[in-house]
Amino acid sequence: MTITRRDMLKTSLAGAAGLALYDPLLVRAAVAPQPLAKSVIQIWMWGGPAHLDTFDPKPGAGYDYYGAYDKPIATNVDGIQIGQMLPKMAKQADKYSILRGMTHGVNGHETASYLVQTGHQSGDGMVYPSVGGVVSYFKGYNAGYEGLIPPYIVLTKPQGRFSEAGFLGTRYKPFATGGNPSKDPFVVEGVVAQGITRKRQESRRALLSDLDTLGRRMKGNAAFAASDRCQEQAYDLILGDAGKVFDLTEEPDGVRDRYGRHEFGQSCLLARRLVEQGVPYVTINYRGWDTHKQHFQSMQRMLPQLDSGLATLFADLSDRGLLDSTIVWWGGEFGRTPKIQWDPPWNGGRGHFGKAFSSVVGGGGFEGGQVLGATDEKGENVVERKIYPRDLIGSIYELLGVDPEATLPHPQGLTLKAMPEATDGQDAGRLHEIMKGIRA
Repeated sequence: MTITRRDMLKTSLAGAAGLALYDPLLVRAAVAPQPLAKSVIQIWMWGGPAHLDTFDPKPGAGYDYYGAYDKPIATNVDGIQIGQMLPKMAKQADKYSILRGMTHGVNGHETASYLVQTGHQSGDGMVYPSVGGVVSYFKGYNAGYEGLIPPYIVLTKPQGRFSEAGFLGTRYKPFATGGNPSKDPFVVEGVVAQGITRKRQESRRALLSDLDTLGRRMKGNAAFAASDRCQEQAYDLILGDAGKVFDLTEEPDGVRDRYGRHEFGQSCLLARRLVEQGVPYVTINYRGWDTHKQHFQSMQRMLPQLDSGLATLFADLSDRGLLDSTIVWWGGEFGRTPKIQWDPPWNGGRGHFGKAFSSVVGGGGFEGGQVLGATDEKGENVVERKIYPRDLIGSIYELLGVDPEATLPHPQGLTLKAMPEATDGQDAGRLHEIMKGIRA
């Protein structure tokens, strides 16, 4: 049964006296809807991808806008075209929706990154947690998560633009793996040591145990017992089955080849393995998209990597029955200038552009094969269905079963919500048009 927002409002207003007017099952569903998503894989396009070259092509805008890419390609969904460098993604278009109405108007990396990853404008003296931090709080240890793998993973390096945990504190910071998953072995910081064999790790563990004479004498002491548990968990991660999730050599060569034998492709494969193990939030920080200079030379190299990694991720999640419970969110802090900057020193670059850009979402309750929003003939302005960061983030929270108005703990006791009402006018409404079981 589909529950509308109007049904929810009517139910909440009716109170105890109104319960007799509604079916009890309907009331319970409206108050506590069953979450559709269990995990999120966020593909963060660090630096900002060009919407005209990817998911919002403009072949009629002229050479100064489309540059090398004037031949968009059809997808497996009638009426939807995407950039010509994404042929594998074109075959998976039924699994994701394109958000062509993204906008916020901010052109600075730090401020735009903070806005897109938290839904909050900067400058109010507060550092809100990112979506990953909020999900880690509500779906991680506080929700009974017991996996040895931390509930919030970053592949492979943190951005450093702001604190992902914000005022929630270090407990909710992501675990950044470091290393490069396309290398064998994948050296995960704190888990896999370069040049250290398993046998040597086991010998080190035995030596540490032999040297811990004080610990043996203090059996029963609560502080020492807690330390012992931490040590056991650490070694279980290093030497036990939990840490094997990072060992991509366990995957068939054909699977690894389809993802692409590069850092991004293998990061996508690892993200699939992590959500398979129940990790609630995984971010892939895909660097290199801040293409002020020689943009098209970079795109010739990077777009095929994006295409193989992301398309295979959608297909693999779907084939394994994981896409229905996993949100895949692709996008960056903004887009790139639609008009190409040909003059020196840019020599065919694209600048920062927060006025109009694209994101992609799929799985976990987001319908596929849809386009939401539109830009004008040159991709410079959103002319249909504006989408602000908070609209998208609030929608992700809804699908995860996280109340966007839930209170977050603040060290100074302030009452702050995960996604309070906008005071800047940047709120056009949740993406209910493409959310299964929810309609505006």
